[in-house]
Amino acid sequence: MRWLTGWCTGASSAGTPAYEALARVEPIAARPLWAGPDPLWAVGDWRPGEIRLVTLRPGAPAVVSTGPTAPDQVEDTPATSRLAVLGHCGATDAELAAGLAAARGGAVRHLTAWPGSYTVVLRSGTRSTLLLTDLAGAQPVFHTPWAGGTAYATAALPLADLVGAPLDTGHLAARLACPESPEALGTGTPYEGVQGVPPGHVLGIRGGRPYLSGYDDPAGAEQPRDEAPAVRELTRALLESVRSRVRTTSPAPVPDPADPADPVGRARLGVDLSYGTASATVALLAAAVPLPSATASTAVVRAAAAGARSGAVKGSWARAAAQEPAAPEQLAAVTLGETGPPAGLALAPDTPRLRHTVLDPGPDTLPYAGPGADPQSGRLTDEPGPELVAAARAEARFDAGGTDHLTGYGARQVLDGHPARLADLLRAGRPRELLSPVVALAGADRAAAGVLTGTLRTPLTVVRAAHRLSRVRYAEALDEAAARLTARHVPDGAGTAGARSAADLAWCVPGPAARWLSDEALSAVALRLRLAARRPAPGEHPGAHRARHALYRQARGFRTLVHAAEQPGQRLHAPFLDNQVVRAARLLPDDVRLQPGARHALLHAVLTGAGRTDLPPDWGRVPRPDRAAPARTGLRLAADGLAELFDAPLLAEAGLIDLPAVRAGLAQSTDPATPLSPSALAGLADLVSTELWLRRIRARRHGACWTGLPTPRQPALTS
Repeated sequence: MRWLTGWCTGASSAGTPAYEALARVEPIAARPLWAGPDPLWAVGDWRPGEIRLVTLRPGAPAVVSTGPTAPDQVEDTPATSRLAVLGHCGATDAELAAGLAAARGGAVRHLTAWPGSYTVVLRSGTRSTLLLTDLAGAQPVFHTPWAGGTAYATAALPLADLVGAPLDTGHLAARLACPESPEALGTGTPYEGVQGVPPGHVLGIRGGRPYLSGYDDPAGAEQPRDEAPAVRELTRALLESVRSRVRTTSPAPVPDPADPADPVGRARLGVDLSYGTASATVALLAAAVPLPSATASTAVVRAAAAGARSGAVKGSWARAAAQEPAAPEQLAAVTLGETGPPAGLALAPDTPRLRHTVLDPGPDTLPYAGPGADPQSGRLTDEPGPELVAAARAEARFDAGGTDHLTGYGARQVLDGHPARLADLLRAGRPRELLSPVVALAGADRAAAGVLTGTLRTPLTVVRAAHRLSRVRYAEALDEAAARLTARHVPDGAGTAGARSAADLAWCVPGPAARWLSDEALSAVALRLRLAARRPAPGEHPGAHRARHALYRQARGFRTLVHAAEQPGQRLHAPFLDNQVVRAARLLPDDVRLQPGARHALLHAVLTGAGRTDLPPDWGRVPRPDRAAPARTGLRLAADGLAELFDAPLLAEAGLIDLPAVRAGLAQSTDPATPLSPSALAGLADLVSTELWLRRIRARRHGACWTGLPTPRQPALTS
């Protein structure tokens, strides 16, 4: 796990006893980026190019450094400004220097407009620090009171270690009951007292006290454009995000034929072809970026390392170039256990840079393969998430990928046609634009449930729910959601596509695991919703609000996946979660998003605009394989291990679940004759992953992130 941490105490100065005590506390295996009373560290396996620092002092030009360097020995003054950018950032040194100069005047939004996914830390003088989150939440920031000031980090677990925070079971209940509802989650974390900074916000620390402010208000964002210019902007943003990664990532080692001991490294670049049109789009965009041969560039490096050639032998300079012909660098394109052709595989023969690898999905790569054997054997992530139960499957896929592996995560949520956006069309006075999505839902239900349901029931149900959401007051909607939770009126996710879409037309929707929570846990979450109903309503429409928080949840899941499955030395990239891609997608009109097959059509247009004009008309619209089949098979194979896991679960000890109901649900999931809905599968994944995370967090040695701390006490499961 890589993380960034520091603190602002506000009162301590060099030479005082308080400062001396603080100076003994440091994160383990950390690289100091700047020192003093308010230090900053980078912890973990950061690459040199992922750490960039800019220092600006009065009367001198900005100094830009790349990689870990010794902290500046010149003492800062109130006029000194520092900027740290950590992660993958496509800005040039000149852009970073200009960005810091502009930020001295108080503007910070421009610091989030560069390609890539990164964290920004801005320090003005000696007592003011700003940290900026991204728009999706893939690069979060957390903070907690400590030592009379505020400690911050890009991971919550180290801060909980620092202050000895117990687990917040109320937050865990909210994550299970309403995982996409900010009214239930708030800014809390699974650790009591450790708070998160909402995406699109700035954490300012002045005099040791934290302040939150938004730098990108969704309600006041730029209005959607017409379809053509919006698609052009989306194409530009996504192509630039992919190009910046392909051109700036570090080269992978290439074997030397003359040296048998030369290690064979993984491919420099890898892409996924397992997850539909989004991953295929990223793969085809990456393959279109022209690059010099990786073999040739590595040969140049080896020649330089061997020493400069003298030219004493005639022709010695020319032979090296003749022996290293330029060739297109190949990308490792990975597919895992597909029963049907991926969206990009049909184009692979026409894309010679894609070296396609099909992995055999053995039983060790199925979801739930690890929990039964040893629940505590997996990696400890910062927060729980359903990605933990499928970590073995993801590890197998990423292990066959590149040193920098590009994925399509987040495309559905960034380009989504969320059902709640139907209510936004009604609020905007455009009811006719409901026709196409409602007709598509009716057609799907007609084929699955009969003529009566598809022709009559589905259109009436969906349109009625959209009208109700467009008119209901925010406070009334939250009070109603709280009452439904208390009465255990939780949808089970079964039924037709129209019924599921109608259930999603609400300000607050229970999560798939809510049906298995205890009465006490549901009542506690319902109280949070009732308290939130007394606060001001959001300034945006309900559909945009729901879609934005669905994106936050997906980005949170991607971050958990990175912690659980990223290989040592590898980097996983999700270009769709970059700030500039999220901003470009906001320009898409709602009626375009809600058209049947809208995401496939948008990605088709992006590839066409990027020069890929040979796409078939039905690209991305072929029947997709059953994504839930591996989970169903994994549940049946892991039945004994899961039964043992829930023999005496920590979830029940904390009073979060109805244990008999959970055991009955697990027994039902292992019966091949009993079909399980995708919602039921998702709910079981939430419960199992949370139980695994609790086991691992309890087995962990607390205080392991820091040196200089007093011996920590074992925190209780409940506060």
